[in-house]
Amino acid sequence: MLRFLLPLLATATLAFAQTSPSMQRPYGLVIHGGAGVIQRNQMSPELEKEYRAKLAEALHAGYAVLDRGGSALDAVIATVTVLEDSPLFNAGKGAVFTADGLCELDASIMRGDTLQAGAVAGLRHVKNPIKLVRDVMENSPHVMMIGEGAEEFARSRGHERVPNEYFHTGFRRKQLERAKEKESRANNGTASVPLDLTSPGVGGEDWFSREQKYGTVGCVALDRQGNLAAGTSTGGMTNKKFGRVGDVPVIGAGTYANNATCAVSSTGWGEFFIRSVVAHDISAQMEYRGMDVADSAASTLAKVAKLGGDGGVIVLDRHGRYAMDFNSEGMYRAAKISGRPEIVAIYGDEPRR
Repeated sequence: MLRFLLPLLATATLAFAQTSPSMQRPYGLVIHGGAGVIQRNQMSPELEKEYRAKLAEALHAGYAVLDRGGSALDAVIATVTVLEDSPLFNAGKGAVFTADGLCELDASIMRGDTLQAGAVAGLRHVKNPIKLVRDVMENSPHVMMIGEGAEEFARSRGHERVPNEYFHTGFRRKQLERAKEKESRANNGTASVPLDLTSPGVGGEDWFSREQKYGTVGCVALDRQGNLAAGTSTGGMTNKKFGRVGDVPVIGAGTYANNATCAVSSTGWGEFFIRSVVAHDISAQMEYRGMDVADSAASTLAKVAKLGGDGGVIVLDRHGRYAMDFNSEGMYRAAKISGRPEIVAIYGDEPRR
């Protein structure tokens, strides 16, 4: 009898091991909604609750995709779409204004298994840029498209288009007016001033005038198959001129994903993040120096700070280890990895990993 039971017992044990949560490959995602001067005394309880609820909504939308076996790429798009559709963040609806009083949108996406990537810049009518960049990646021979060419491609692929006014909000309009007022007083002739307030809970003029960034949104995800993906979307910088483009659509600066190392989405003062090639630098430190996600993120942000820039990053590796690091006072962020507690945070004294 025993000789008949042993094979059955072995089969049952193997089946349990394959389905036991402790034996499953980790999966999950990390998101951000921008980093900057985000302080408790500048945020009303009602507004804080609204931000936390929207971060949780976006997190759950992406996690649901992963939980049912969907790809990291699908999860990133589902997550970022929720954030683009919210007026709370500087991406999609609620994007900041250019000096000409328009909203211009940038976005990018990358998959870690093939290193394919797609990016757009200077969009004015595409409702969800994060959906368009997937088409750039999968249905064109290119990596980046800009301006009217990108709009034409969006039309050819049937993407939802909206009038530019769809993206406008009263708060962003006030930001532009105050940025122009400050620029006029300074009379310094600069192309733009980094005055993109993350939160509508504006304090006094001194607080307003402090350099702050930036409601860019992003997501990094790891699926059940062990594949990574990253995506980022933004409206750029308040009062930007001359077709200014920041780090978000620059692959390796604002977005990067490689299954061998990690997935990264950045948020910060774009010029410094481009110069530091932030997203790829984090991956490179993991690949060439054997550093973990936390140390590589901190090391790269230190380089940004040395140049005079600030901001934050979210980083996730194929083992489900992650970091939500920033050298500003706060960053809207959240994380949900299978088998671990969910995190939704805003301020600098809350968890970063």
